[in-house]
Amino acid sequence: MSAEEWSGGAVVARILKQEGVEKVFGIIDGTYFGFYSSVVKEKMELITPRHETSAAHMAASYARLTGKLGVCMASNGPGVANILPGLVVEQAEGNRVLLITSARRTGIMYPDRGGTYQCFDQVGVIGKIAKHSVAVPSFDRIPEILRMALRHCYEGRPGIVHVDIPENIMNGKVKASPDFRQPHRYRRTTPIMPSDEQIKQAAEMLISAELPIIHAGSGIYHAQAFEELETVAALLHAPVTTSWAARGAFRDTSELAIPMVDVQLNHRIRNAADVVLTLGSRIGETDWWGKAPYWKHPSQQKMIQVDQDGMILGANKPADLAILGDVKQFLLLLADELRQNVARIDVARRKRSLEQFAKYREKYRAKLDAALAKESQFVHPARAVAAVRDAVGDDAVLVADGGNTAIWANFYWPVRKAGTILSTFKFGMLGAGVAQALGAAVARPDKKICCLIGDGAMGFHPQEIETAVRHNLPVLYVVFCDRQWGMVKMNQSFTLRPWKMLLYKKLDPSENISADLGEIRFDRLAEAMGAHGEHVQRNEDLAAAIDRALRSGRPAVIHVDVDPVAHMWAPGLRYFKDMHLEPKGK
Repeated sequence: MSAEEWSGGAVVARILKQEGVEKVFGIIDGTYFGFYSSVVKEKMELITPRHETSAAHMAASYARLTGKLGVCMASNGPGVANILPGLVVEQAEGNRVLLITSARRTGIMYPDRGGTYQCFDQVGVIGKIAKHSVAVPSFDRIPEILRMALRHCYEGRPGIVHVDIPENIMNGKVKASPDFRQPHRYRRTTPIMPSDEQIKQAAEMLISAELPIIHAGSGIYHAQAFEELETVAALLHAPVTTSWAARGAFRDTSELAIPMVDVQLNHRIRNAADVVLTLGSRIGETDWWGKAPYWKHPSQQKMIQVDQDGMILGANKPADLAILGDVKQFLLLLADELRQNVARIDVARRKRSLEQFAKYREKYRAKLDAALAKESQFVHPARAVAAVRDAVGDDAVLVADGGNTAIWANFYWPVRKAGTILSTFKFGMLGAGVAQALGAAVARPDKKICCLIGDGAMGFHPQEIETAVRHNLPVLYVVFCDRQWGMVKMNQSFTLRPWKMLLYKKLDPSENISADLGEIRFDRLAEAMGAHGEHVQRNEDLAAAIDRALRSGRPAVIHVDVDPVAHMWAPGLRYFKDMHLEPKGK
């Protein structure tokens, strides 16, 4: 290959193009002009938010919904500092994101000469957050280092991978013949396959079980294994529980679904099962570490655990059969094995065993749905969620953000199609949903995208409404406005005056500590940025406002004044508190 003039950024862009990257998220800056200008030349789409942390959230939700690599960028110093919160969140959520950053020129940082402008240890700081973080020392090593980074992107549990490139290497041009290898020549491009023996052993354990259950984690999302999960559950007639992070990996309308929001039913079914098939889940704190009394003791319950990260196999709950493999491929192979032995699966017996659990599920759902008939001062949060759910259809993507708002959203938004829920279940980050919804709109341009968010959370990143307008991303934001830090206020109020809270459901304004907020009219803010705005204060006005917002064809914000007392008393809060306590079982 004859030598041509290449900037370092152009080399990076070409490698990403060969990897099949189609979208790059980030704010432009002169320190990596050589990169983002080459992204455009390579016919990748550059999508620019108003804040770098939003770029991380957009790339992550895009990756989660498509199964592709999410790519974002940030400029040295302030830009990298701004993106850090997004990196923390998306590493925790386990989303596959590659971050490209610029750094000050070689010779004045790594280490800092002393007094260098816009300089801090970007690789060192991000290295404490990410799966992998590395600086490029010279132009000639860009292909090698980027290939190594891409291997990290696709090995083990997904997360943040970072490559830092000094501005003089990023923008300077060198006459060279870069080593552009196809992806299959430097990383694994086929899924990790379980062995035939492991498939047969897993099938035998599940067929012979009295009552097997399937516990699905976010690995189902990353592998896009929704149909395969439903197929295996049906063949086994095994109920399916999910981790919080896998909310929506299995549709709630299935007779085999044990919805995540019905916490007590999850405890019951996990204590009844003699065999658990765990798929792409670490069985972490929100799963009570797999411990009794929330799960049956390991001496009485066998577990098959399948994960592409070998370091998590058997880590929190003992595994009787640990399988390193891609969960989608595992499920495909397992389904074939089960079909060959279908006559041995006693579906009738399992149906009888599950009848009692169906009654519990129906009773709990009826109790929750009673709130939909309640009258309230302003809008009842349950009715707001239900009204939006009814309007947007089954394949719409829900992004749930904000403390109590996210709880109301999850409890009153039945998942009728798998793979349609986004949130920050592992980190609970307020405001992340604003940009996650934008990334979802990029990932699924033919679907409705709805973000249900509290007014406190919306206050973190309202500027991204303009991003939605500029990029023609018709996201529907429904802001639950109660002018308080609701979840915190609830906990604080019980700590301060528990008996008064039990009797009156609230304290006097003077009795709380910095728990109240002023009003921001988010509908007017949206209109000022070119979006559609609506203001709703009554339950009966919800449907018409939602219809107008959807028919506008534009990004839209509905400012909903929700009943502040009702909103504070979100369902299931006591389980959230229990989760933070170490289980007493062994």
